[in-house]
Amino acid sequence: MDSKLYFKEVANQWDNMREEFFTAEVRDKAYEVAEVKDGELAADIGAGTGFITEGLLKKGLKVIAVDRSEEMLEEIKKKFNSFGDVECLQGEAEKLPVESEAVDYAMANMFLHHVEEPLAAIKEMVRIIKPGGKLVITDLDEHNFEFLRTEQQDKWMGFDRKAIENWFLAAGLKNVVVDCVGGNCCASSSCGCEKASISIFVAYGEK
Repeated sequence: MDSKLYFKEVANQWDNMREEFFTAEVRDKAYEVAEVKDGELAADIGAGTGFITEGLLKKGLKVIAVDRSEEMLEEIKKKFNSFGDVECLQGEAEKLPVESEAVDYAMANMFLHHVEEPLAAIKEMVRIIKPGGKLVITDLDEHNFEFLRTEQQDKWMGFDRKAIENWFLAAGLKNVVVDCVGGNCCASSSCGCEKASISIFVAYGEK
């Protein structure tokens, strides 16, 4: 099973599943480091069912939610159809369906470890940010919990923070900082015989 099929199957359960994995402090940290402002436009890349999107809308931002899963995007539409400030687009990490220099912020939460080519995905996110715009990624530190690869279709076993910093720099970002969110991502294997608790980083850069 690839990640697209996996997320198709879990889309209607994802909100409950996500609550077991990590808390709102992850997105709060992302908003804090980005210093998001009311009325600006953000892209939520790998939006899932709208964890990042929800918080941005509540803060008064307009959002372009991008995901490769139609089923995930349908969940976003159902949840936020009362908001006029969210646009849902289906697309792949390496070829985002967003114009160049279109958004003030690009954010990606727990997305990068599902991507085949992380540097290509980062460069695409940088492409869509306006000059002076900001990229914020929250994801897993390097780990060795193999069941996340087999059960949740993770492509990468987390990331070394120095590698993330180097990718941000290679994509042309400045003022790059990679730090700890302060919370962990927790998950249990389907058999219940293994549990993971993995620290989460927040990476920031300016175009």
